[in-house]
Amino acid sequence: MHYQTESWGSYMVTRSSYSDPLERIERMASESAVVIFSVSTCCMCHAIKRLFCGMGVNPTVYELDEDPRGGKDLERALMRLMGTSNAVPVVFIGGKLVGTMDRVMASHINGSLVPLLKQAGALWL
Repeated sequence: MHYQTESWGSYMVTRSSYSDPLERIERMASESAVVIFSVSTCCMCHAIKRLFCGMGVNPTVYELDEDPRGGKDLERALMRLMGTSNAVPVVFIGGKLVGTMDRVMASHINGSLVPLLKQAGALWL
């Protein structure tokens, strides 16, 4: 897994055009084939990260509780985006919103997750 923790500040400081949390999420989600917005103490987040790693996918993970400059804003924006009171985990594949744990697991069980990962370039076989 590729954890994005040391570059948190660059989005807020050097990219003022991305100061809106939803724009920031959109940009972050489009930078890698698989992006997971997570909280380091969340067991469901851990499970979703393990699922992707077990499939041979190397997701980019943003731990919102480790973002000193806007993690709470991102978390609130994800809650609005998802329409839920629990913001994480939220998964983007190929820059497109897949959803939370239930949507990812449903896609995995019905067989649509692997083709989505292949299309995004996260899996080659």
